[in-house]
Amino acid sequence: MRISDLLKRETIVLNMSASNKESAIDELVSSLDKAGNLNSATEYKKAIWAREEQSTTGLGEGIAIPHAKSDAVKVPSIAFGRKVAGLDYEALDGQPTHLFFMIAASAGANEAHLATLSRLSTFLMDEAFRDKLMKANSENEVLEAIDRKENETLEKEEKEQMNAKDGYTILAVTGCPTGIAHTYMAADALKAEAKKQGLTIKVQTNGSGGVKNRLTAEEIKQAQGIIVAADTKVEMEPFEGKPVLQVPVADGIKRPKELINQITSGDAPTYHGNSKNSSEDSQSTTKGKSGFYKHLMNGVSNMLPFVVGGGILIAISFMFGIEAFDPTHPSHNAFAEMLMTIGGGNAFGLMIPVLAAFIAMSIADRPGFAAGMVGGLIASTGGAGFLGGLIAGFLAGYLALFVRQALENLPQWLEGIKTVLFYPVINIFLTGMAMLWLVGPLSAFNAGLENWLGGMGTTNMILLGIILGAMMAVDMGGPINKAAFTFGIAMIDAGNFGPHAAVMAGGMVPPLGIALATTLFKSKFTKQEREAGKTNYVLGASFITEGAIPFAAADPGRVIPSIIVGSAVAGALTAVFKIGLPAPHGGLFVIPLVYGNAFMYLIAIIIGAIVTALMLGFWKKKTV
Repeated sequence: MRISDLLKRETIVLNMSASNKESAIDELVSSLDKAGNLNSATEYKKAIWAREEQSTTGLGEGIAIPHAKSDAVKVPSIAFGRKVAGLDYEALDGQPTHLFFMIAASAGANEAHLATLSRLSTFLMDEAFRDKLMKANSENEVLEAIDRKENETLEKEEKEQMNAKDGYTILAVTGCPTGIAHTYMAADALKAEAKKQGLTIKVQTNGSGGVKNRLTAEEIKQAQGIIVAADTKVEMEPFEGKPVLQVPVADGIKRPKELINQITSGDAPTYHGNSKNSSEDSQSTTKGKSGFYKHLMNGVSNMLPFVVGGGILIAISFMFGIEAFDPTHPSHNAFAEMLMTIGGGNAFGLMIPVLAAFIAMSIADRPGFAAGMVGGLIASTGGAGFLGGLIAGFLAGYLALFVRQALENLPQWLEGIKTVLFYPVINIFLTGMAMLWLVGPLSAFNAGLENWLGGMGTTNMILLGIILGAMMAVDMGGPINKAAFTFGIAMIDAGNFGPHAAVMAGGMVPPLGIALATTLFKSKFTKQEREAGKTNYVLGASFITEGAIPFAAADPGRVIPSIIVGSAVAGALTAVFKIGLPAPHGGLFVIPLVYGNAFMYLIAIIIGAIVTALMLGFWKKKTV
């Protein structure tokens, strides 16, 4: 489908009479309605304004693209308007807007419609194309300019597809524990570098929404090599016998040129799985680093939904009163009790078993899963806590590997029942016996750690706050960040809420501090960075540290020290103000639930963000 199928002469207004944003929207909606493309002009206009309330569609550079997807649209269509003198459309750059494309998508618009509509926005980034639209003397000239631009684009896309018809030179898989930021940043970095070198590449992303752009057997067969930049378990069996580079996801972001050059030069090791499917079997030089960390991160990433979901439900129960979930307390509330039962008794109750099960599965695949789950449950119910869960996971995984090796030479007639009988029985027995023996000492260690933390003086707690806050900013979602977060969760599980207050404050500061810097020191940031800065206000408020990554990647020498210092200050202040946080996630939304003064906790975060913003503003140079 082409843009000319959606934009017609009757929905082109070359000389708009509108004088402001409201009248411009009215005029464009009217043109769509008169052309018979709307079921209800009133309802469609409401949808347009609902979109505008989220953020202005005045993109700057003299362009506005008001749009909405609604049942009020009868036929997917586009209206074009032009105001040569320009008008105030609340554009992002504050400049007058001259060109308007109103996109009307029906509620059931198919992928072809949506792809065509999105293609238009990319055209408008071309200054020469915008200039042609400004100089067009008739509706036909507008349509001709759009057709010409679309033909050029489609020819380019076709040429790229032709170049890749015999397969891709390089394939890649990217993935991180949370699947939010690193996964896609690594994919973009690899694609950009491949394009620069004139190579064809396809990247499979293992993100939070599942596997996207999955590699096919034929593509794998024809590729020169595969880059696996991932910190989570990746299915490696399809890559058997191919050159494979296996590295942390951060390397995909920071070293795309080096990785691609290693593939094209033939220096990548050949992958041999030895009948295992997990990615640690690669002969990559990063094997030593990736093995332990990948197993741990596989457990942590699968545990996170239980932590976040259960933690938020626990936090909501506290809104009815800190003791409202207790049937024996005067403030008892039945709904608060149900929330605590779901979040604390069940979701949090599964946290350690799930952690252990997925660590074991990462090591030994399915044979390790059940043993890890049982070992984790023994650790949880026996008071061995988070440390016990970690030990149970690794113990179950490596015991399962040992059992598999020990049973390799069984008679053929027993092979069929090995996986359904021998593996689960022996693995669960060995892991369970070991954990029952370990649970006593681990429980005593946990109790001792809790007592030690509880008895720490003010100075020691401040030092711990500094360390945890700084760790949250060092790699913004990477292993150091996750280690601090995991420690905070373990302390909540042990009943000590102070460390996690420092962890959450330290994790919120990087995006908030950067957002504040882009607001206060606009001349030090590009227009694109200033726009990304606005998003960081929301990410920071939601405790999503990864919002700082694009800024850190672009200017690590200035950004990383600034966010580390700001986060360390925030972490220290939470200790000074004696703040405790019982909710493991939620950002600003759970601040009212803190133990101590909630206002002072907010002050600690704000001060940390200001420190980061001032350091960035002082260090960064003005953009040209």
